[in-house]
Amino acid sequence: MERFFKPKVKDDQSSSKTPEYVDLDTLPSDPADRKPLLSYNPNQRDEIRRAYLLRGPCQPRDITFPQTMIGKDKRRFSVSWYDNHPRWLEYSIKNDSVYCLCCYLFKGYFGDHRDTFVTDGFNGWKKEERLYKHEGEVNSVHNKCLKKCDDLLNENQSIRAAFKKQDSKQRQEYRLRLSTSMRVAKKLLNQGQAFRGHDESDESSNKGNFLEWLELIGEVNEEIGKVILGNAPRNNQMTSPKIQQDIKHCFAQEVLKQIFDDLDGDVFSLLVDESSDVSKKEQMAVVIRYVDKYGIVKERFIGLVHVMETSALALKSGIDDLFGRHGLSVAKIRGQGYDGASNMSGEFNGLRALFLKENDSAFYVHCFAHQLQLVVVAVANKHTGVWKLFETVVCLTNVVGASCKRQDKLRESQKELEEELETGSGLNQEMSLARPGDTRWNSHYKTLSRLITLYPKVMEVLKYVEETGVNLASAKQADGLQAEMKKYNFVFYLHLMLHILDVTNTLSQCLQRKEQDLLNAVSLVSSTKRQLEEFRMEGFKEFFDKVNLFCEKHELEVVNMNDEYINPKSPRQKTNITYRHYFEYDCFNAVLDMQIQEFGNCFNEVTSELLVCLSSLSPCDNFRGFDIPKILRLSDMYPYDFNENDKRRLPIQLATYIDNLKADTRFANLDGLSCLVKLLVETKKHLSFALVYRLLKLGLVLPVATSTVERCFSAMKYLKSDLRNRIGDENLSDSCICFVEKELLRKVSLDDLERYLDRIHHHIKETPDIIVSLYPLPFAKTQGNHLSADMDSRSTYMSIAQNP
Repeated sequence: MERFFKPKVKDDQSSSKTPEYVDLDTLPSDPADRKPLLSYNPNQRDEIRRAYLLRGPCQPRDITFPQTMIGKDKRRFSVSWYDNHPRWLEYSIKNDSVYCLCCYLFKGYFGDHRDTFVTDGFNGWKKEERLYKHEGEVNSVHNKCLKKCDDLLNENQSIRAAFKKQDSKQRQEYRLRLSTSMRVAKKLLNQGQAFRGHDESDESSNKGNFLEWLELIGEVNEEIGKVILGNAPRNNQMTSPKIQQDIKHCFAQEVLKQIFDDLDGDVFSLLVDESSDVSKKEQMAVVIRYVDKYGIVKERFIGLVHVMETSALALKSGIDDLFGRHGLSVAKIRGQGYDGASNMSGEFNGLRALFLKENDSAFYVHCFAHQLQLVVVAVANKHTGVWKLFETVVCLTNVVGASCKRQDKLRESQKELEEELETGSGLNQEMSLARPGDTRWNSHYKTLSRLITLYPKVMEVLKYVEETGVNLASAKQADGLQAEMKKYNFVFYLHLMLHILDVTNTLSQCLQRKEQDLLNAVSLVSSTKRQLEEFRMEGFKEFFDKVNLFCEKHELEVVNMNDEYINPKSPRQKTNITYRHYFEYDCFNAVLDMQIQEFGNCFNEVTSELLVCLSSLSPCDNFRGFDIPKILRLSDMYPYDFNENDKRRLPIQLATYIDNLKADTRFANLDGLSCLVKLLVETKKHLSFALVYRLLKLGLVLPVATSTVERCFSAMKYLKSDLRNRIGDENLSDSCICFVEKELLRKVSLDDLERYLDRIHHHIKETPDIIVSLYPLPFAKTQGNHLSADMDSRSTYMSIAQNP
């Protein structure tokens, strides 16, 4: 019988079952990792098909394809096959084989799903004719599958188009309803506000931001009010939680589209960090750094990835999956930037090493801001006097800020000190004595600076605590802090560390700029180190006078510097040194020597070959460091960007380049690579010196600091708070993308968003309710505001609609 009747393929799942949730963004990109399409619930298959079709076939290009012995020859996959079969051919990195996308999606409906191009993959690299044989003639199974794909994406063949017999008024109402929902969603995403409410029922006094904003707009605009919420059909209000998530996801995808269009397949650097959110989920933030077509350095956030563990392999797997979804290639990575965690920066088994195994041009640069933090931490942990200072400051902030009454006492004292204090970016802000953070050493700078400014008022608060303390312990603690703060040692170390942190804080602020380039960062590090060295050699007398002036102003005892120094631990033992010698050499010089030494130990990139060669391109001092041999060596470090023909042409182009730019006065006083690249683009010289411009871009994409990633985590903690701790991973990532990249969110057109929304979901917005009621189809289920149906069911539904 099988000769006459094709066996019917049994579905693994019935449409009557409640389908498991399928995250369309996490569908496997590699054909070898996909499970059979018929194993999904029938109500989900069209959405999965559409997601794959919108994503396009998996066609990695910028990778090294492995060679296979076929007979006596070594053969490999050819990228030209993509060009010959662009619509359906897919390549699996995992299996080193090619597959057919459209047959994977639809071949099961034609009775035979055991095709090599669907199940095992084809790897006969010497037989390209098999690809044409697979395509077959006009009525081949492959071409039927291809037609199904076209029908699925063709709006004119969709169910929605079959019922497009409504009058223009209904269509206008729908568009107005949808655009209003999108405008509200855009504003909430921009502000980082929650969409949902705890109780969204009609009787609720607070239905959540989304519904409340819609209601307000309806009250202000009578035309909109007539078509939204209760005045709209119940199955077409465009307010369901699923609709809200879809709109949010579409905004995020449109933002990402702008980013990847701006990247335009060019090289980039990868910046990664991981942190736990409020629900104790480990989240990995991924940022890419690249140079746009205007020569401007951009650092863009492309998503959060939830990882089950923080091992290097788990992080690498999460990044690979994210890259697969967005069409990014590891082969395009030219730099990696992480903090000092071993799972990422480990030289042998870290994330850094895993990427270098795949791409040896993905140079690793340790986050400069993190290294600067290590420099300061090292001094605080190694020098007893500095350690005691910070311990005292922490204890002081705890005592002063222990109660509202003490804080109010400090504020009252401030008003006497100065009528108004203007600090930070706002006006009339109160200067508080905030506790310094353990990982943000610029907070120590702010705390020490405020302590010196508020010194007399802090002493008054401590005196108040001592006299009115609720118990003896707090009174004695306040008394001890007063005694410690009156010591000359405390004042000396307070001013010394404030000066050091003042110098390093300037460097820290510069390193956190997104457009900062590596050469300029190295130059700033060297300048900071020279400042500290100069302060050590020549700054003691001026510093000493400043400390004494502070003591005299606040009536503190000043030590006679000519007296013999008495060691508090051994007061009877002679030291044979004066107080001046002790404070200058054992305190002042010792702390600064530690700081300067740590600068040399931590910032070892300054002496690396990559930086030495890259510095030859610097425009500073009218290209004084320009060195052609070093630049040629730099091109050797990027074998994927410069072939032998490029290397042969490069010396001649470099000679012409330097002669041309030195003769042009516009290039005479440039500060760094960023300014040089922007000016090259503005003057169109990047077209004449394309190879040199390529080298400059490679230097600019090298990461400096992971500050952008840290800002993404700040946004995550703002969005996923204690009150919003149940937000899903995909929802959180979409919200973070829109909130962090606000400037791109504002550029998203509502028309583009509506078209994208229509493509990923065919809403029943244009389906007359009477048709649905007259023809209750068992294969179709209404889920919220969406119609979900299988492909065969869809054709049946269309025939009913066209022939009622």
